[in-house]
Amino acid sequence: MKIKQLFTFSAALLLLAALFIPAPAQETATDEAPAAEPTETADVPEPPRFDPPPGAKKLPKPDEVWVDGAKKIVYVDGYVSLREGYLEMFACLVGTKEHESVVAVHSSAATVHAALISIGAKPGKPVEYSPKFKPPTGDRIEVDVQWLDQKGKVHTTKAQDWVLDARTKKPLKTDWVFAGSGFYTDPATGKKYYMAEAGDFICVSNFAEATLDLPIESSQSTDGLLFIANPDKVPELGTPIRLVLSVKKPEDKAKSR
Repeated sequence: MKIKQLFTFSAALLLLAALFIPAPAQETATDEAPAAEPTETADVPEPPRFDPPPGAKKLPKPDEVWVDGAKKIVYVDGYVSLREGYLEMFACLVGTKEHESVVAVHSSAATVHAALISIGAKPGKPVEYSPKFKPPTGDRIEVDVQWLDQKGKVHTTKAQDWVLDARTKKPLKTDWVFAGSGFYTDPATGKKYYMAEAGDFICVSNFAEATLDLPIESSQSTDGLLFIANPDKVPELGTPIRLVLSVKKPEDKAKSR
């Protein structure tokens, strides 16, 4: 299997410790910075950006991930990568599967896996196909999406509203589960790598490598894909988005059945 990005699990676990290490104080500049020279693009407005989520702890760069330990929420920033067409993913990693994923996120999958564990989410098992189909298991995860319009206003919706059943044209109703992906051992070095780094982050087709997957049978074959993007709901390509991930409460699970 081809892994586009390799990220050791031990590195992901170190991020959990980072949640409890205070950031170093910033040094005060002693000299005033020189004024910027005017340029031809100086009057071009910057695209809108999210403010850091209040009360949440920022994980180390380059991952754009925050954890709110008190509220048990994980935030992951990204952008809209697809508005129309068949889907295998709802969310992939930047530089992987944007051609078949509604959004792409600025994070490794292992970082989000570790962050979910830090808020109490329990991973289960990925999908199995042999000797017979077994759906993925794990805690059910609420996936909300925030997005910014051109004026910087924040909008919020359920991730399912951006995904349609290709047959009925109705929004996805199923919750994602924390399947937890798996590990690839490099035979040359013996190092283990988190398999979802190939892009299989939040899937709508079943993949054994998925971090989050649907607990239903959903084909990954090109002629059998079950879901499409919802062009009436998904904003313009490149729109900044923020995923808001939390463990579904027992009463919420009962309502979603």
